[in-house]
Amino acid sequence: MSMSTAAAKTNLDLVEIDRRRLIHPVSAFRAHEARGVTVLESGRGMWLTDADGRELLDAFAGLWCVNIGYGQESVVEAAVEQMRKLPYATGYFGFGSEPAIRLAERLVELAPDGLTRVYFTLGGSDAVDSAIRYIVHYFNAIGKPQKKQFIALEKGYHGSSSMGSGLTALPVFHRSFDVPLRWQHHIPSPYGYRSPAGDDPAALIQASVAALREKVAELGADTVAAFFCEPVQGSGGVIVPPVGWLKAMAETCRELGVLFVADEVITGFGRTGPMFACEAEGVSPDLMTVAKGLTAGYAPMGAVLMSEEIYDGLADGAAPDAPIGHGFTYSGHPVSAAVGLEVLRLYTDGGILANGQAVTGRFTAGLERLSQHPMVGEARGRGLLGALELVADKSTKRAFDAALRLPERLFQQAYDNGVIFRAFGDGTIGLAPALCCSEAEMDMIFERIAKTLDDLLEQADIRAALA
Repeated sequence: MSMSTAAAKTNLDLVEIDRRRLIHPVSAFRAHEARGVTVLESGRGMWLTDADGRELLDAFAGLWCVNIGYGQESVVEAAVEQMRKLPYATGYFGFGSEPAIRLAERLVELAPDGLTRVYFTLGGSDAVDSAIRYIVHYFNAIGKPQKKQFIALEKGYHGSSSMGSGLTALPVFHRSFDVPLRWQHHIPSPYGYRSPAGDDPAALIQASVAALREKVAELGADTVAAFFCEPVQGSGGVIVPPVGWLKAMAETCRELGVLFVADEVITGFGRTGPMFACEAEGVSPDLMTVAKGLTAGYAPMGAVLMSEEIYDGLADGAAPDAPIGHGFTYSGHPVSAAVGLEVLRLYTDGGILANGQAVTGRFTAGLERLSQHPMVGEARGRGLLGALELVADKSTKRAFDAALRLPERLFQQAYDNGVIFRAFGDGTIGLAPALCCSEAEMDMIFERIAKTLDDLLEQADIRAALA
């Protein structure tokens, strides 16, 4: 590159460079080019500041992940210290690093009973992929190679990798990607607001158990390897199953000889109240995937936790010196592991988990207040994970016409009002404030959302849609 070209490139503003060079995840490429990027510059606690100096209250913890809030100096210090000492250590060739080893031990201490082994990934999507690969290998290793079918939930999200995107059951992740694959299947989610079974907890649980049994019978019990589910479905619109649903599904899997995999990428690390959502119902999954809150977004990292039975099946299914061919260059990265250790310390010893639990009542009350708004059909949540499903008609639960572009308008109006949340494609508002949120900040979140809804209600086409 010549000096003149380099100078010209340097002089381009960030918006133009982004438009020309950077591909954004799950974006409409041409629409993003036309709109331009919103550059975020700094963060502190619950607050973000953009490149124009606007302060924004982040009610979504980045992407469900910044559970400890922005700017925790002890985490930064842990990363810097580790980077100076040993910035990288491979896990290949029998090597390892102290942070990764200690983080694996700490995760096992905190995880649901029975999960004794840890494989580190870079995030949630490759944690799901790793779980799939290990499950396939496990059944081949124990002499049940016919068990290759996987079941998940409609509206579920298990990443956007080549295999995980098929277990995901959201159209945007399937369109033009040739998934789901032939061994990936789905059953209805426990979506009380729109379920044919209604919102009665017992009926919803019964319907899900029956659907799982029917799908296993349809595929053949000898062929089904695993059932994947989120304890609360995140990207599908924060679908909150009734209490007892998770335990019932886990017990049904045990009875049917199907591995139960809990995807706690979103729900883990205090998001729903306890450290892991499985704890609330005493569920011990065969495998569990985690990410996001593991490092609170400060560094990339995820993990698969598995039972000793699964580990033994993998370990004993081949000759002692035969390697199991699954690995990543950055598995157990020492800097990410050091970050993870400090984040876990902040949850437990730093009071952040306790604070999250303490402000949950304020969060729930905020959801309940907004359930009375003319645009809100249902408010739902668990812990600090919640949603407001907007409808044009409360009595019929009719959604807003897609032509109104409600999600885009919601997000922009909220941004103008100084609050960030997730605006799902159907107009549902997703909320996941950091666990460090104060009561005053929690109240402010709901005040700004209420103003956003009121502002939209003043617009003629939205009022007409509600008529």
